[in-house]
Amino acid sequence: MIDDTIAAIATPLGEGALAVIRLSGADAFAIAGRCFRPIGSSSKIPSEATTHTLHYGNIIDAEDRVVDEVLLAVMRTPRTFTREDTVEITCHGGMVASQAVLQTVLTAGARSALPGEFTRRAFVNGRIDLAQAEAVSDVIHARTDLALAAANEQLAGKLSQRIGRLRDDLMNVLAHLEAHIDFPDEDITPDTQSQLIGRLESALDFIDQLLATANEGRILRRGIRAAIIGRPNAGKSSLLNQLLGLDRAIVTPTAGTTRDTIEETANIRGIPVVFIDTAGLREAADAIEAEGIRRSYDSMASAELILHVLDATEPLTDEDQAYLDQFADRQRLIIANKIDQPNANAIGIDCLQTSATEGTGIEALKDAIRAAVWSGEIRADMLPAMINGRIQDALRRARAGLADSLGGLRADATLELIAMDLRIATNAIGEVVGQTATEDLLDRVFSEFCIGK
Repeated sequence: MIDDTIAAIATPLGEGALAVIRLSGADAFAIAGRCFRPIGSSSKIPSEATTHTLHYGNIIDAEDRVVDEVLLAVMRTPRTFTREDTVEITCHGGMVASQAVLQTVLTAGARSALPGEFTRRAFVNGRIDLAQAEAVSDVIHARTDLALAAANEQLAGKLSQRIGRLRDDLMNVLAHLEAHIDFPDEDITPDTQSQLIGRLESALDFIDQLLATANEGRILRRGIRAAIIGRPNAGKSSLLNQLLGLDRAIVTPTAGTTRDTIEETANIRGIPVVFIDTAGLREAADAIEAEGIRRSYDSMASAELILHVLDATEPLTDEDQAYLDQFADRQRLIIANKIDQPNANAIGIDCLQTSATEGTGIEALKDAIRAAVWSGEIRADMLPAMINGRIQDALRRARAGLADSLGGLRADATLELIAMDLRIATNAIGEVVGQTATEDLLDRVFSEFCIGK
């Protein structure tokens, strides 16, 4: 189906000032020409327009009625995202207008694009590799400046260049081994064997360095979940509002105001953190509160970090201690809140001190949250190598094959077996950038994209 012409709305659905309908394929100009009527002497039909020019006119349906007033961009292959002839129609925003223009284009001969099909065509046509294609999605979904910077580094090909050099090194070693397999009378000299072992050891070290960034990459892409827990009226909702910088949760002097979990995402020192405000932990007074507390425990189970809020105006109770003991094995920060109150007391345990109403200690809390989930500094040179889960899986399989071939080479094993393990490692490395990707893998990767990208 790569030879047909696809179309989709490339902007988010909903009301807005403008919407963009994108066409890509060999018949993009002909299809757009059937429904575009240029206005003015400088506007052209797509087939007559020079590349990368903008033209004003109307979209006309099959019955010669004006659908919308538009600007039409013409981009000729190969200087396009997909490396195919491309037309982008900018029309008025809104569900009705954009869908009407899209339907007119489809009626003129285009096919509705599948999720991620534009980016898939860019990959198939050699404009980007698979790691760069995934970075397109990461750019779209980035929730912090750091996540965006990491995605842009990968989109620019920084990771791909490193992977390419690694695969070239392994291919050279494999070629050396296969040459000796083809000419068995020529034994590998000790010096040559030592050099091959050194190259495989370097490759193994490099893979380990990339695998070490998997957790950071996951955090930048998906963020972490942090559950805010504690007894009723400890100030959990006020603390959430301070961390978000807006009044998201209802705050009243009445204990037990929060009956359900509330989730919101905030940028905490460059890391996306999904904060979950939970119902106060206590013996439930009714069925509604009991359900809220049950949901609180569910949120805690899925959270990577727990923010346990204590009330500094009250002494530490047996109930507080029971909850402290219950979650002692979890990654957590203990917070003494309401330190601005005249009756605030030292709780007697090591904890962060905040006043959610005054904002005291909030910046220190943000620093502590970042330190709890990310050790060390976030440097610019780290960003290109922050791998995702798919790449992590491929590198782990590559590492296993590489370790087996290295062990075989050290033990003077049969060269055919060493080469087979090294070929497995090389193919796994190739999966990272799509050089050895299967159709099933490509379907899985691009199905996660939105339609129109």
